[in-house]
Amino acid sequence: MKLNKNKRTLIDCDVHVYPVNADAIKVYLDQPWKHRFGIRKNMLYKNPLKPTDKNPPSGGEAGTDPVFLREQLINQNGIAHAILFPRANVTANHDPDYSTAVASAYNNWLADTWLNKNNDDGVFKGSITISHQDPYAAAKEIDRWAGHPHFVQVLADSGARAPFGQRQYYPIYEACARNGLPLAIHPGSDGMGINQLVSQGYPSHYLEYYTGFSFAMQSHLVSLLTEGVFERFPDFRVVITEGGVTWLPALMWRLDMEYKGLRSEIPSVKRIPSEYLREHVRFTSQPLERPRNDQDLLEVLDMMDAEHLLMFSSDYPDSNFESVEAAFPKMSESMEKRIFFENARDFYKL
Repeated sequence: MKLNKNKRTLIDCDVHVYPVNADAIKVYLDQPWKHRFGIRKNMLYKNPLKPTDKNPPSGGEAGTDPVFLREQLINQNGIAHAILFPRANVTANHDPDYSTAVASAYNNWLADTWLNKNNDDGVFKGSITISHQDPYAAAKEIDRWAGHPHFVQVLADSGARAPFGQRQYYPIYEACARNGLPLAIHPGSDGMGINQLVSQGYPSHYLEYYTGFSFAMQSHLVSLLTEGVFERFPDFRVVITEGGVTWLPALMWRLDMEYKGLRSEIPSVKRIPSEYLREHVRFTSQPLERPRNDQDLLEVLDMMDAEHLLMFSSDYPDSNFESVEAAFPKMSESMEKRIFFENARDFYKL
């Protein structure tokens, strides 16, 4: 498929946006939360190669200016919809009431700044930030925003105190299912505050930390598939975002194989795990692991059925993404259409 920028043939499933400063969020907070709020950043592991070419000329950091983001990302790449991911890192905090209040404030800010204003054409679609420390409050927040025309999913940090298949999270999944909204799991709060890393301990460098994001995604995914979540909530859907993708075939081969001998342990799981995955789970592409030989990657994409499970993302502005052509190997026309547009259109009902 020859990409036609004028016809907007892409849906970008991971675009990061940020408030200009803490005051932009504080206006949506009441006391006692207002005086406590500060934009939480990971002070343990900082990317040493933070891009500066995406900073808007008006000042401020990348991802804070809707007009400049449109010029640099939307218009230059022919993007029909950009699904926005605020990064509040709310679940790093020890106080669930504070975390819930901050999540709600971020949703108000996103709606006012990006989804209601600067969005006459509906290009921007939003994610409902939740704090999964309090699943009942999170469910209320989902219900509060579910009727908004531009919120298309729920957003949860991967940093957690328990794998996501466990039943304390059920109120969140029930709310997602009844409102027809998928849950996006995105790296966030891993190793921060009250959350441990899904590893043997704390790594020494950002490179190790960032590579390890895939560990958390695999842990949550196996938990969801083996705890019977998709049997209990047949309309519940999940998006694995920015956690890598090429690990999927080997993980599912092992899980399916072990299920055959151990399925008596999990009677709520009626089918092999990979069948639930194909029906309920999708993955975003950035960062797409690129070996030296593109043919090797194409073979792995075929093994994981990327044509139906993978959705394009740029991870703008937090990555070195430059263009679709540079990010992907040459694929068949049918695979390009599905990954770049149709999979997201169908999954998000856009």
